[in-house]
Amino acid sequence: MKTTGRKLLLPLICGLAMQFTMPALAETNFSGKTLELIVPFREDGGSGAWARFMAPFLEKYLPGNPAVNIVYKPGSGSTKAANSFAAKIRADGLSSMVSTTSTHFPFLLGDPRVRYDYRHWRPLTIYPSGGVVYTTPVFGIKNASEISSLKDKRLVFGSLGATSIDLLLLLGFQQLGLDVKPFFGVRGRGAGRLAFERGEATIDFQTSAAYIEYIQPLIATGRATPLFSLGVLNEEGVLVRDPVFPDLPSFSEVYEIIHGKPPAGVAWESWFALFSAGVGTKILVVPKETPDSIVETYQAAIRAMQRDPEYIEARNRVIGSYKHLTGEAADRVYKLATDIPIEQKEWVRDWLRREYKLNIKNK
Repeated sequence: MKTTGRKLLLPLICGLAMQFTMPALAETNFSGKTLELIVPFREDGGSGAWARFMAPFLEKYLPGNPAVNIVYKPGSGSTKAANSFAAKIRADGLSSMVSTTSTHFPFLLGDPRVRYDYRHWRPLTIYPSGGVVYTTPVFGIKNASEISSLKDKRLVFGSLGATSIDLLLLLGFQQLGLDVKPFFGVRGRGAGRLAFERGEATIDFQTSAAYIEYIQPLIATGRATPLFSLGVLNEEGVLVRDPVFPDLPSFSEVYEIIHGKPPAGVAWESWFALFSAGVGTKILVVPKETPDSIVETYQAAIRAMQRDPEYIEARNRVIGSYKHLTGEAADRVYKLATDIPIEQKEWVRDWLRREYKLNIKNK
């Protein structure tokens, strides 16, 4: 299948994450310190699950074994906390923030609420992730091979907002020909999940960590039916199945199931450009002025934790078997993940104006 060719994003999925031989330079000691890890969502979503998983390993491997305090700051699909982080956080390594797709989509599209700039931050690490779409068993379908039977159903989706990570879902649902009515304003994908559990939503999406922790138990007890994962990019830049969810088809496979042909056209190219910006990705950021010695200390700790057998076993079970990026690989992916081609950007803005009356102008 032909793609838009943004093949340099492959480190999100593949081998550049394992940089264990890369030496750390000057080391910072955090002895006696309490570090703040800001999550711009409620605690019951994928970012919260990822942060809770990371915190004890950061405490273990950062010099001085500091305490790591997770601070949840939901609001405006993560832009509220990101604005505050950009305005107030000092470049001393004592505070970092989990940036996600819902943080950088509004930045990419020029959302007027955004007061932050990714050029003023730098990544400590990038953790690629996937995500899964699932529905209620009430409709009687067993898996994605029967997804065409949903085309005559009115589906309800609890959404953070049209410029959040949900943009991929809203645009994707339309391409699949599904009649999905979103209701906006949920405070994080965890709130969307709770709406699904209460029966207020009939279709939902969670990134990998939240899906593993919260949705797989629902599936095991017959309260949810998985449909498809969004997928990952392989070494040729083609969208393929997510290796963490090998039994679930990717978005492109489901498109072909429904339409009988591979995805193509401007809507697909725009969706793919957004997807390539790093769906579900967790980026731990600090201010750009943060000294190299502090950044290198964090990165050395992250490389060390990835060699820890306890981390490896727990990662596969809790958040999925993806691998962290640090150093030059993280810097390259960070740059690519916060930009999309202007043609696709303009098409998406026009689509948002048509569908949701969002008049997002180029800054």
